[in-house]
Amino acid sequence: MSDTQAATDHYWMQHALALAKRGQCNTTPNPCVGCVLVRDGVIVGEGHSQQAGGPHAEVMAMRMAGDAARGATAYVTLEPCSHHGRTPPCADGLIAAGVVRVVAALRDPNPLVAGRGLSRLNDAGIPAQAGVLRDAALEHHKGFLSRMVRGRPWLRIKMAASLDGRTALADGQSQWITGPAARADVQRLRARSCAMLTGIGTVLADDPQLTVRDPQGVDWQGRQPLRVVVDSRLRTPPTAKLLQTPGVLIVAAQGDAARRQALQAAGAEVMLLAGTDGRVDLAALLDELGRRGMNEVTVEAGGALAGVLLQAGLVDEVILYQAPVLIGNGRGVAEFDLASLADKLTPRVFERRMVGDDQRITLRFTDAAALSGEAAQ
Repeated sequence: MSDTQAATDHYWMQHALALAKRGQCNTTPNPCVGCVLVRDGVIVGEGHSQQAGGPHAEVMAMRMAGDAARGATAYVTLEPCSHHGRTPPCADGLIAAGVVRVVAALRDPNPLVAGRGLSRLNDAGIPAQAGVLRDAALEHHKGFLSRMVRGRPWLRIKMAASLDGRTALADGQSQWITGPAARADVQRLRARSCAMLTGIGTVLADDPQLTVRDPQGVDWQGRQPLRVVVDSRLRTPPTAKLLQTPGVLIVAAQGDAARRQALQAAGAEVMLLAGTDGRVDLAALLDELGRRGMNEVTVEAGGALAGVLLQAGLVDEVILYQAPVLIGNGRGVAEFDLASLADKLTPRVFERRMVGDDQRITLRFTDAAALSGEAAQ
């Protein structure tokens, strides 16, 4: 491939990735894919995945292009599907539309696809390849890849802390450590999350709703994430604010029938997932969320649950909003004990940027490239 062709492919794949990001809040459990159809250096069709059961990105692009799709090159952020699900195979649609080349950023690790889409295109005489802007696509699709490859969602913990590492005063006061720009950014995080996870301590102390409220700058369309509460002994009050909005899963290790019935009457689903220590089995919970089609889960919880998740090695990413304030004695971001400083957790700094007056630091325990067979190619 010539340098000119490689540069052209990169240019149009960047556009496809930008399209994919537009719809990332609405397609769960499907990945949000972007597709661009280009003929003679001009876009003739483009689109991104719609809500589950709706058209895929390729279909949206082909609808826009009409007959102009014939002779075009298709740039797509994930391998076109090759199986009948809620919609027909996109690989067949591209063949019928008369495209002459397909460029994908990633192969799809979904066992129902896994290279079959590209093979079907190649067998039809349409050159099809994967790997253009692979790293950027891995980052965008990391939640879907996590679920396909590991069977569980990409798990991030959101933290907001002062310069001295405090999330709240000793008496629990925490509103507000960070500024309005950081709080608005959190709403965008919630909007892209399939589920929000918290602990019973946060429910009892703060009575949060954990819903998305006006996530400015994203195409949200009103989809609320599932709210999940880790509540070993079913202490969640039936009057809790989060129960005012449908879509709550309370996960316990034990609990009497009366409490369970009261929470179910208030609209919650209650599940028992007991570990050997008498607490909720958090690894099993993540597996369950994967089975339910959750791609990305965001934790907003106190230091106790955050600490358990971190020590268990279940966290892929921490997003820390650090405010330029000092508040002295108070609660820390995570609670766990180390036998030695040599046992300290050492995530890598993935990104650091300002959000208003606060610093947003993204820390990674998991490399997105490790979630796909593409990493070995």
